[in-house]
Amino acid sequence: EEKTLILELSVIADIGLVGFPNAGKSSLLSIITHATPKVASYPFTTLNPNIGVAYHKGKYIIVADIPGIIEGASSGKGLGDKFLKHLIRTKILVHLIDPLGFYDIEPIKSISVIEEELAKYSPELAKKKRILVVNKSDLDIAEKVFKKIKSKYKKEKVFLISAATGDGVENLLDY
Repeated sequence: EEKTLILELSVIADIGLVGFPNAGKSSLLSIITHATPKVASYPFTTLNPNIGVAYHKGKYIIVADIPGIIEGASSGKGLGDKFLKHLIRTKILVHLIDPLGFYDIEPIKSISVIEEELAKYSPELAKKKRILVVNKSDLDIAEKVFKKIKSKYKKEKVFLISAATGDGVENLLDY
């Protein structure tokens, strides 16, 4: 008897890093784990999911970094539909936000765009606990964007960090 099976590997992680391209997902992964993802200043540097293990205050945290999600990812645009499945098996989503936005999408609007893409792909993803993280605190505009997001998303946990300098990362890991 012969059978053809198609198997799909799905990443299992505690934390799933999400956001638009160049939000700093791979940079954060590289400073909190020993993972060495490709980090560059152009969109879609990450073409495959990256996994790392963070060790913080006696606990191991498995972190998955998926390629940047763009508008339309849930229906096949960009790389999203191939990698959104990996987020289903995570416990918490850490949504990284670039204070400069992404092309013509403002930072606050970027949150709802990512939320919509997650919900379109899977209602299960839309229900996951999430943490909003404004990255690039070393930029002048970051504090202003952080305050706007914090006031708009009062029920959400919001952090301000810099994956480049490490500022605020310890507080994020503590949480």
